[in-house]
Amino acid sequence: MIEKIFENFKKYTILVIGDVMIDAYWTGSVNRISPESPVPVLEIKSRDYRLGGAANVALNLQSLGATPILCSIIGKDNHENLFFDLLKKNNLTSDAIFSSPQRTTTMKYRMIANHSQLLRVDEENRQEIGIEEQQQLFNKIEKLITTRSVDAIIFEDYDKGLLNKELIAKIIDLAKKNKIIVTVDPKRKNFHHYQGVTLFKPNLKELKEGFNQETDFSNLQALQEAIKEFAEKMNFDFLLTTLSEKGVTVYDRKEDKSYHHNAYLRQIADVSGAGDTVIAVSTLLLIEQIPISQIAAIANLAGGIVCEYAGVVPIKKEELKQQILKNKLI
Repeated sequence: MIEKIFENFKKYTILVIGDVMIDAYWTGSVNRISPESPVPVLEIKSRDYRLGGAANVALNLQSLGATPILCSIIGKDNHENLFFDLLKKNNLTSDAIFSSPQRTTTMKYRMIANHSQLLRVDEENRQEIGIEEQQQLFNKIEKLITTRSVDAIIFEDYDKGLLNKELIAKIIDLAKKNKIIVTVDPKRKNFHHYQGVTLFKPNLKELKEGFNQETDFSNLQALQEAIKEFAEKMNFDFLLTTLSEKGVTVYDRKEDKSYHHNAYLRQIADVSGAGDTVIAVSTLLLIEQIPISQIAAIANLAGGIVCEYAGVVPIKKEELKQQILKNKLI
């Protein structure tokens, strides 16, 4: 059965709509303190650039065999060519990527020495995209849906200004008219703007920020009650919440049931990008009509696997398959 499921992933085309970025890793050594200020001097030995944000979701989908189409807007700036080069290097289409002089290509620089991160420097613009850019992006998404067989849409929201209430509503409406699954990895600003989606996947921090009520989040039963109430209010089919070392909990609105899966014991190297893996895996399994409790268990496993690697990396198809079999999840 598992072979068939993974084989079927090759058939699926997924639109990934959201904030893209470049993750930069500048690695070197520290041998002295600056005479200008009491800070370490990092002597750079190597620079590594990787796709991040919504682009990492696309990489996860691609790694699992699916065809992702990334839909986003970057800056017409010094980093524009680097972003397009990274897409080409990773065999991702740039067909639905637009450049705008009003935007900044988001860069996340990580300064690393002796396997430890010394500093992170962010270069970004969080202002909302303009009306013309919104329309341009929506028109492209509409064209893709009408001309391609799109199986699902993933909103990968990093609060960098690409997504807003109006654009989200238009895309969800378009998806419903075309009977397309919609899944969401949210952030705070648009947390309450995703009414009626198939699956909503916050982490615990995002859930705390998004809820306007006092909930004892350390109490699983109280947490599940709050999740149920929010899922019913927002008309989600499923609300899956990742809880870091406490695993995942998911609510099925149609069945009115909650399921919880504990985390697996792992050597954590880096939690960056785990949420991207969880939303990619969950979306593909939803298309396959796998029961939601199983989806949560497998997504929980997948998110843990990528945490064992340094930096932002996509899930490896064979590794996930072997771990699913080992843990008897299918």
